[in-house]
Amino acid sequence: MQVAGVLRQRIEDGVITDKVPSEAAIAAEFGIARTTVRRALASLEDEGAIESIAGLGRRVSRGEAQQAPYERVRDDLLSRMREGSLAAGEKMPSEPTLATRYAVSRGTVRRALASLEAAGWVESQQGVGRVVRATTDEG
Repeated sequence: MQVAGVLRQRIEDGVITDKVPSEAAIAAEFGIARTTVRRALASLEDEGAIESIAGLGRRVSRGEAQQAPYERVRDDLLSRMREGSLAAGEKMPSEPTLATRYAVSRGTVRRALASLEAAGWVESQQGVGRVVRATTDEG
């Protein structure tokens, strides 16, 4: 808990303002095992001082939820489907096109599309690709 206290103080003093150092960097600085570092970071997360964001790492909490990159892509595509700029039956843009448009990796795009498929907004069609579904139970 001493490590958590030092990190907490650094956050309060403005030494750590955004990205929290990696587990390896903290372990090396304090000469402790990574499991000890993980416990300290979990304590800070429980307090709300830091937050873990998928695809981004640990950041100082700003009191507002930050979205993971795949969620940002998913939400924008969902918004476009709801407003009709991606109409039912229309083929979704390719993974490389979406990765370039949103400045993310193809893996991030795949995760966003998988989330949309699981929710029933998109379906994969053999030989065609991913297509916006005509109807959905969500939204």
